[in-house]
Amino acid sequence: MDKQRILSGVQPTGNLHLGNYLGAIRNWVEGQKQYDNFFCVVDLHAITVPHNPATLATDTYTIAALYLACGIDPEHSTIFVQSHISAHSELTWLLNCLTPINWLQDMIQFKEKAVKQGENVSTGLLDYPVLMAADILLYDADRVPVGEDQKQHLELTRDIAGRFNHLFGQPDQEILKIPEPLIRTEGARVMSLTDGTKKMSKSDPSELSRINLLDPPDAIVKKIKRCKTDSVRGLTFDDPDRPECHNLLSLYALLSNQTKAQVAAECAEMGWGQFKPLLTETAIAALKPIQERYKEVMSDRGYLESILRTGRQQAEAVANQTLSRVKDALGYSKPL
Repeated sequence: MDKQRILSGVQPTGNLHLGNYLGAIRNWVEGQKQYDNFFCVVDLHAITVPHNPATLATDTYTIAALYLACGIDPEHSTIFVQSHISAHSELTWLLNCLTPINWLQDMIQFKEKAVKQGENVSTGLLDYPVLMAADILLYDADRVPVGEDQKQHLELTRDIAGRFNHLFGQPDQEILKIPEPLIRTEGARVMSLTDGTKKMSKSDPSELSRINLLDPPDAIVKKIKRCKTDSVRGLTFDDPDRPECHNLLSLYALLSNQTKAQVAAECAEMGWGQFKPLLTETAIAALKPIQERYKEVMSDRGYLESILRTGRQQAEAVANQTLSRVKDALGYSKPL
């Protein structure tokens, strides 16, 4: 039986943090033998907000190297850079022309980010869900790993594909495959170290809000020592009045590969003075092999480039087939 295809990616904006790893990449690694995987560095998405041109290429290679360091295996997964395949941009334009603008204006993330950017909000910020749809639909993805905050964007992808098939397909033959979400609840939403009600994010201005995968041990010690806690003795999950407690216990459970019940029993009588060093030690130990593998990959630029070159070739072959189907359905002439 053919494996189902998975498509996902991360923006090259800053270092990856524990939220990216525990909420997404570690899940990709654990399931990669089960699926036909396409993992991209979505650098086209990175310029929907102000970015630094001097670091974009370097950041792109950093993310690709971290994919490998975290355990993504090229034998089971195709790793590539989004902008290296022009079909992403071309399909986005074609899909733009049949996507109602009110669908995009209703996106919750656009509304939130537009408020922050004010008069400088770009068309790209409004339109990037269509680019995301193109990313997914180009590869005939069966499943898309998404967190709760991305479910709306996947629903838009499904709506766009359904609209295209209705307008330009045949009743017995879909042109674009409609993907399903792949949602893992455990660890799917890692929260900030400075505010347990907010998601850990690369865009948070405070470095203390997150633990980056490449943070050295002294930085991890500092961040956990200063993370927000409370004055209550004993540590418990699922107390709505103690979001930071729940978040830090969840982090410990994920990093130590223990169940929630095991951690609850171990930490029930602990105070923060005992728990924080335990979490720190566990985080440093969990990240050490990733950091060592990252250094190996980055020290061999030829190896990294060969992975991305092969990935581009494999991904481009699939993407161009889908783009050709779409253009045929729309009535375009063939290149002469």
